[in-house]
Amino acid sequence: MNTRLVSMSFAALLLLCSAVSFAGEFEDGLTAFTRGDYKTAVTMFTKAANKGDAEAQYMVGLLYAIGQGVSQDYKQAVAWYRKAADQGYASAQNELGGIYAEGQGVPQDYKQAVVWYRKAADQGYASAQFNLGQRYYEGQGVTQDYSQAASWYRKAADQGNAGAQYNLAVMYDNGTGVTQDYKQAMVLYRKAADQGLVRAQNNLGLLYLKGNGVTQDYVEAHKWLNIAAAYSTEKEVRDTATENRDLAAKSMTPAQIAEAQKRASEWKKK
Repeated sequence: MNTRLVSMSFAALLLLCSAVSFAGEFEDGLTAFTRGDYKTAVTMFTKAANKGDAEAQYMVGLLYAIGQGVSQDYKQAVAWYRKAADQGYASAQNELGGIYAEGQGVPQDYKQAVVWYRKAADQGYASAQFNLGQRYYEGQGVTQDYSQAASWYRKAADQGNAGAQYNLAVMYDNGTGVTQDYKQAMVLYRKAADQGLVRAQNNLGLLYLKGNGVTQDYVEAHKWLNIAAAYSTEKEVRDTATENRDLAAKSMTPAQIAEAQKRASEWKKK
């Protein structure tokens, strides 16, 4: 649970950049960005950014951070993110927090990461709420505080952040910072699992296998463990899911296994 999740995809960025102050330059940059012409995107975004457009400043910072249209340069990314962050732009504040947490272009500084995550989190930005929860859980930049971690995870989870849903579920599963509650863990695992988070799918299958928080159900256990085994890119998770799926199968009839496989196939089609 100590890996910082990617805060947003390119597709999410396109949705984010909808309110345009400097319409012509920014929209030209956005058009170029969507067609993969990153050099033109950098040029147009920079023109808008130099006029004080926070979204454009953020986009220039992003392109420097990922090295698209320009050579990757975290120091330039920091400079542009900071311009947008100082205007209260939550996405930039969150990314600036991430840069301090990772030590990219700046010395690693968890306290500074927390400062920027908090600014964005206080605006209701779900990714920053998740990241702030991570810092409280790990005790990085703040005193370790599981209750605070759970609180921030919950804020992000309520907005549909899959990583926060999973992490909060783990806390309920283990009784860390909250009263152990398998039913709450089940609800949260399912939300994250339905968004395709493999670790949540694996843990959901285990709850069904053990009958924790739910009536023991080998068919549902097999279904979720099968999905996790099929989609996991992590060998440890894939091996665990496969082992537990096969364990569930030993207690199932051929008809039950067929039903579980059918359910898994139907879920994958969605």
